[in-house]
Amino acid sequence: MTPRLRSDLSAIPAYVPGRNDPDAIKLASNEVTFGPLPAALEAIAAAAALANRYPDNRSSELADAIAKSLRVDPGRVLVGCGSVALCHDIVQIACDAPSDEVAMAWRSFETYPIATRIAGATPVQVPLTADHVHDLAALTAAITDNTRVVFVCNPNNPTGTALGRGALERFLDAVPASVLVVLDEAYSEYLRVASDDFPDGVELGRTRPNVVVLRTFSKAYGLAGLRVGYAVGDPSVISALSQVHVPFSVSRVAQAAALASLRARDELLARTDSLVAERGRVRSALLAAGYAVPPSQTNFVWLPLGERSAAYATASADAGVLIRAYGADGVRITIGEPRENDAFLAFATAPATAAAFTDRG
Repeated sequence: MTPRLRSDLSAIPAYVPGRNDPDAIKLASNEVTFGPLPAALEAIAAAAALANRYPDNRSSELADAIAKSLRVDPGRVLVGCGSVALCHDIVQIACDAPSDEVAMAWRSFETYPIATRIAGATPVQVPLTADHVHDLAALTAAITDNTRVVFVCNPNNPTGTALGRGALERFLDAVPASVLVVLDEAYSEYLRVASDDFPDGVELGRTRPNVVVLRTFSKAYGLAGLRVGYAVGDPSVISALSQVHVPFSVSRVAQAAALASLRARDELLARTDSLVAERGRVRSALLAAGYAVPPSQTNFVWLPLGERSAAYATASADAGVLIRAYGADGVRITIGEPRENDAFLAFATAPATAAAFTDRG
């Protein structure tokens, strides 16, 4: 006799990470190729020596440093085991019935519907616009009396597109105050938007208690392997999140590395400029080869290849470059080092590839 498990597990999709192959170039998981700074490595080594002790459950020193850098009260910050874990926690504090709805654009970050179904709630997926951007009018129209949470990934993963401050403000003003709006800003460090329309979720949330912002040290800070992110929001929301927080889930090593990286923020973020330049170079080459490539504000580019997506990812892997296919929607290519990007472009812009996968063919 087997243990009795949840009857709905078969309806919950498992998270699918990017492929790994030691013999291939990996441009499938939005990792950065820069390693941690020397100060972060020193902090990691020092923290590892105390691995016999439990970490600070609240990540107090790191949370206080984040709060200071953002000019918010420490009671508005909660550190978590990556922003993915915080997505799950947010749905848990807002939903407790199958009739509860969580609205999101689609395609967007695949954790959102998974977290929703794990919590026993119902995901409501709203198609992106033809330009692969959040359709805020449609997302607003999808909100019902049952809506508990709305996820807005900005910039959006996997399409790379971004909403400006003005559009977000109008959307937030239209959302009922009882609905929790999550602005997932995992890629905000790669935004290059005019200052008068820069979509800073923390600023937008200062006067909106129903707004919570998610950020991470996994992307621009280069600490994906250590799993540390944070939420910024109204103290009542942060307090609720702390109630469902898994104790000691942010390791001592992760806290130390994130704190050291935050102190070196200017040096770390200066490295994003070279990546943004590579992003522009890769997109220009793809456009010249005949691909449709939405403008990206992230560390990746998106090719909306539709039904050809899986075949394209397979062909790229055969050429030695791993990229990420998303069903029948498109493929996402992480921006890596110049040599890695060149390897992908050699495949993508080859006459045979372009003929098979672009409209020019």
